[in-house]
Amino acid sequence: MTNTPTAAPVSPAGAADPSRWLRVHHPRASAAARLVCFPHAGGTANAFTALSAALPEDVELLAVQYPGRQDRRGEPCAQDLSELASGVAQALAGYDDRPLFLLGHSMGALVAFETARLLEERGTVARLFVSAARPPAQDWQEPDLSLVGDEELTAGLRRLGGIPEPLLADPEIAAEILRLLRADHRALLRHRCAPDTRVAAPVTVLLASADPKNSLEQMADWARHTAGGHEVAALSGGHFSLLERPGESAPPLTRRIREDLARPAAAAASGAAAASAAPDAEPLADLVRELMMEGLAGRTPRLSTDLTALEAAAGEVMAPEAFAYVSGTAGSGATGRANRTAFDRRRLVPRMLRGTRRTDTSVTLFGQRLPVPVLLAPLAAQQVAHPEGESATARAAAATGVPMVVSTFASRTLEEVAGAAGDHPRWFQLYLPSDRAVGESLVRRAEASGYGAIVVTIDATHLGFRPAELDSGYSPFLRGTGIANFTGDPAFRAGLPADADATQAVLRWAQISTDPTLTWEDLAWLRGLTRLPLLVKGVLHPDDARLALEHGADGVVVSTHGGRQLDGGVSSLDALPAVRAAVGPDVPVLMDSGVRTGSDVVKALALGADAVLYGRPYVYGLGLDGQRGVEHVLRCLLTDLGLALALTGCASLADVGPHLLANGDRR
Repeated sequence: MTNTPTAAPVSPAGAADPSRWLRVHHPRASAAARLVCFPHAGGTANAFTALSAALPEDVELLAVQYPGRQDRRGEPCAQDLSELASGVAQALAGYDDRPLFLLGHSMGALVAFETARLLEERGTVARLFVSAARPPAQDWQEPDLSLVGDEELTAGLRRLGGIPEPLLADPEIAAEILRLLRADHRALLRHRCAPDTRVAAPVTVLLASADPKNSLEQMADWARHTAGGHEVAALSGGHFSLLERPGESAPPLTRRIREDLARPAAAAASGAAAASAAPDAEPLADLVRELMMEGLAGRTPRLSTDLTALEAAAGEVMAPEAFAYVSGTAGSGATGRANRTAFDRRRLVPRMLRGTRRTDTSVTLFGQRLPVPVLLAPLAAQQVAHPEGESATARAAAATGVPMVVSTFASRTLEEVAGAAGDHPRWFQLYLPSDRAVGESLVRRAEASGYGAIVVTIDATHLGFRPAELDSGYSPFLRGTGIANFTGDPAFRAGLPADADATQAVLRWAQISTDPTLTWEDLAWLRGLTRLPLLVKGVLHPDDARLALEHGADGVVVSTHGGRQLDGGVSSLDALPAVRAAVGPDVPVLMDSGVRTGSDVVKALALGADAVLYGRPYVYGLGLDGQRGVEHVLRCLLTDLGLALALTGCASLADVGPHLLANGDRR
């Protein structure tokens, strides 16, 4: 390590000797933002060389060099982390001409956190990224390395990875690594942080799927250390994934940096952009360009970008009974096929030379501006697809700017999902139970947890005849998955014996979870219960749309329940124009069932929808690759949507209408 060349120090005018602290591996004079990276215990500024090369030209990376190593070997190592943070904060005094993003890996995350606190008075931190690091107030449970022998410590380093074997095999280099590691650990063990200590900047947690030192549960408390919102982005690999797989780490970093740069300057500076504000759309070709550049490096996407191909791929990896539950439709599947046929039957007419480099995809619903006209449909029991279930979906939705509608029958409680979503917009879908006390309790909990609307489903008071589920004899709910909102509800628990076991809870759920006797008067009762916007989901007939409004609904969702209820029914897209005509132009109308691509979204908007609910494809992405799979699906969909708008000559959703469709397809 002592002979490893370092990047050139940087020294802008007016800075307090930054050349001691900062290294730039790939100078980018025209960069729009800077990413300041803090290495792990025992690490050096060179740890971020590969990540620096992987970033695009509009992001310049500054790597922090701690004292006591490489060209600073003559200086004593820091005694505590606040000493490091103070030095870096002073060195960054001359870097306020562009937004600063801080990234800390492992111990470096705590140094980055403390540095962000020091920089807050200048308002120069746009976002804090933390990788492979538990929250600052948490006990890291690190041993005193002065009591650990060299051989044992070296073996531990091998298990974690991150250091090439030839370096560990060289006695001189290995001794230097252990010296730095022990010194940095002494500083780490001295660090103390109160549980209520917060930064103003939003925090993005980078969590590697196979990190043996950190888990999703341990990362959750980062949310309490920020006033600007918290999210989790998944990486593949182990503890040093950020450094070993820079090509995979760069896209989530770049995407979040660009999204923050697109927000108003004041919001970016404070790190607290309002959840209702929709950022400008990223350049339409960003994802396409990103994937093509990856291709030049010999890397292809983990999942197909063909969103219609994900069902077959998920069928190869999901448990057969779980896949049957997610993909199954009613009866012969005629309604499910009709939903897709309705989209395929209609044709968009492109318009040329409209100068649409960027498109505004934002939409205002119930006074709230949403960044895209797409919300995640309320699919139940998502833990059958992935162990993290709706929590992973909520984080992916927040990372991509897509609001989420959370099912009553989620496998995580509505409070847990709200925690994963942070400040990101979310709605709650309600199956009104036959026990009205439980129904009221669910509504009150949704209100208290920051849900922005109630979507009451009316087309599933009787369960559809679904052969795929029946043939496998599988119901996730009867096995305890998808009933968390009930088993954790005080009104539901009040109806059980004090010593009730899991079987009794499932039986009570089966008795009261839905109500086949519902009438429009029950909707009026629900309307009187809450001031949240109320949507009715499952409307296909124009008269039912009118009745919904008469009994207190604020909007309707045209839906066939994904073809899972009535076999041989009309498709949602075919029913949409008549429902829109029945309620008039000012009532919010959403639709779902059969939506797969960005062009599908445009067709739905052209026929009268204000937005769509997007269902099965994101759950297939969840089953294939967890949170990252959902993010992939949504990024593909939104890129396709932006390009479809641009290619039909639409600069914003206000430009969309029936005129985009061929003459015979406008109904």
